[in-house]
Amino acid sequence: MKMPAEIVGYYERFPEESRLETGPFRLEFERTKEILSRLLPRPPARIIDVGGAAGAYSLWLADQGYEMHLLDLSERLVEEARRRSVVRARPIASMAVADARTLPQPNDSAAVVLELGPLYHLTERSDRRAALQEAFRVLAMAGVVIVGAISRYASALDGLARKLTGDPAFVRMRDRDLLDGQHRNESGHPDYFTTAYFHRPEDLQAELVEAGFQDVAVLGVEGPAWMLPDFDSRWSDPALRQDIFDTARSLEAEASILGASAHLLGIGRKRT
Repeated sequence: MKMPAEIVGYYERFPEESRLETGPFRLEFERTKEILSRLLPRPPARIIDVGGAAGAYSLWLADQGYEMHLLDLSERLVEEARRRSVVRARPIASMAVADARTLPQPNDSAAVVLELGPLYHLTERSDRRAALQEAFRVLAMAGVVIVGAISRYASALDGLARKLTGDPAFVRMRDRDLLDGQHRNESGHPDYFTTAYFHRPEDLQAELVEAGFQDVAVLGVEGPAWMLPDFDSRWSDPALRQDIFDTARSLEAEASILGASAHLLGIGRKRT
C-alpha cells in the first residue's frame, strides 16, 4: 500500500513541523488540544498517534504523562519527531514509519487512537474504511478514536476569504471539491495543498459508524474565525482571542454550521 507520489513529495517539501505555529493554524492546534483534554482518559493511558507527523500532539500529551506511540508515513517527519523527543523530560515512547491501513500494534492494545491526518489523504472510501477498522482493531474495549477531517467547504471558504477566485486553476479545484470532495491540486501551487479527500460532516459520521464505532459525534474545530482577514491581530489581543475560542466552542456541535470549520473531529467508542 503506497501513497501517491505527490502526497509523499508534498510532505518532503512542506514544513508541516511548523505549520501549527502560524496564522489560523494556531487556532486549529489550540482548539484540538482543548477538545482532546475533554475526551481523553487520565494518564498514563496508551495512545497511538497515527499520522502524528513531527509530534506536535504526541509531545504535548507525553508531557502530561501519556504513553505515546507515534506513526507516520513520512520518514522525514518521523525523524523530526525523534529529534524533538530525545531532548524532552518525557519523550515519546516509540516512533515508526507506518501506514494507517496496516498498524503494527496488536489487537486491543490502546486506550486511544488519534488519526488527525491520515483520512485526508485516503481518497478512496475503502482505504478510509481500512484505516478506521485498524483503529477499531487496536483499541481496547471502551477505547476512543478521534479522527481529523478537512471540511468539504474549506476551499470555497478559503477562496472567498483570500480572494483566490481570480485564479482559474483554483476555481476548477474548488468546484471539484464541492462536487465530490476529491481535492486535486493540478496547478502545483504550494498554497493549494495536495491530493486529498474533503468530508461533509455527515459523511465522516457515517464512516465511523460503518467501521463499528458507537456514540459517534462530529465536532467543528475552528468555527468561522479561521477566515477572518485580521486573524493575526485578533489572536494577539487576549480579549479578542478569547472571543474566538468562545465562539468556536459554542458552535462546535451545531449541525447547521459544522462545515464552516476548516477541520472536523470525528469521535467514536469501541463497545460490545
